[in-house]
Amino acid sequence: MPLVVVGSVAFDSVETPSATRERVLGGSAVHFSYSASFFTATHLVGVVGEDWPDEHTKLLNDRRIDTSGLQVVPGGETFHWRGKYAPNMNDRETLEVHLNVFEDFDPVLPEAYRKSKFVFLANGSPVLQMKVLDQVSDATLTVADTMDLWINIQRDELTQLLKRIDGLVLNDAEARLLTDDENLVRAGHQVRKMGPKFVIIKKGEHGAMFFSEHETYVMPAFPTEEVVDPTGAGDSFAGGMMGYLTEQNTFDPETLKTAMAYGVVVASFNVEDFSLDRMRRLERPEIDQRLAAYRQMLSF
Repeated sequence: MPLVVVGSVAFDSVETPSATRERVLGGSAVHFSYSASFFTATHLVGVVGEDWPDEHTKLLNDRRIDTSGLQVVPGGETFHWRGKYAPNMNDRETLEVHLNVFEDFDPVLPEAYRKSKFVFLANGSPVLQMKVLDQVSDATLTVADTMDLWINIQRDELTQLLKRIDGLVLNDAEARLLTDDENLVRAGHQVRKMGPKFVIIKKGEHGAMFFSEHETYVMPAFPTEEVVDPTGAGDSFAGGMMGYLTEQNTFDPETLKTAMAYGVVVASFNVEDFSLDRMRRLERPEIDQRLAAYRQMLSF
């Protein structure tokens, strides 16, 4: 059964210390679905404007990403984000955000998508995320991403969402904001007690932390020598993780740990070029080879 992702589809304009790219393919659902496609067929739900080129749809379809759930708004303009990275390539400044058609996005899943057992709710309003949950009542695993905006302006709705999902992905600053606790270990367990079976805290270049009732562990980032563009790294991590879980058709503790490792590895490829440029040159054997190197790096 394919994996479903609901999230943003966008044009990104990215400025780094060494280069600039204008209106390249981006968005949480795009980075997620492309990364997941190395492991399983993926159904994408999002919205774009009339300025969306057919070549982008073909690129996704060629990676066994079903875009039947991609809404095209006549006369509308696609979500556009512009950002600038600091020399350390970790800190970034958002220069412009034009939500455009994404502002009124109301996700309606095609009937075939509603039977999917694995569902990822990419970063978005918890109100919309719960609308999606209402349409996938038979899902085996539902995982959501969130951000500081929703913690600040829709905390009550986010609290409701947490009681309905199996897993939550958020970054370290968001975990501290949600719990008002600077200690990430305590914060991770506090978020888990709000409802999800497990919580994953992303720490950028420092990897990710996993929290469940029975275990806590840290997955370091893969040591990537050439970081060109970190945009979409977190979504690529989630895509690799959820793609592997869907491929294995389970999320038992051992499979979850391997899935997180795959997520780390896939994200390490994503940052090696702008947009999907590195991912388009990537094949599954290369991912497995880097996973083997990552596994060896962690054994002692």
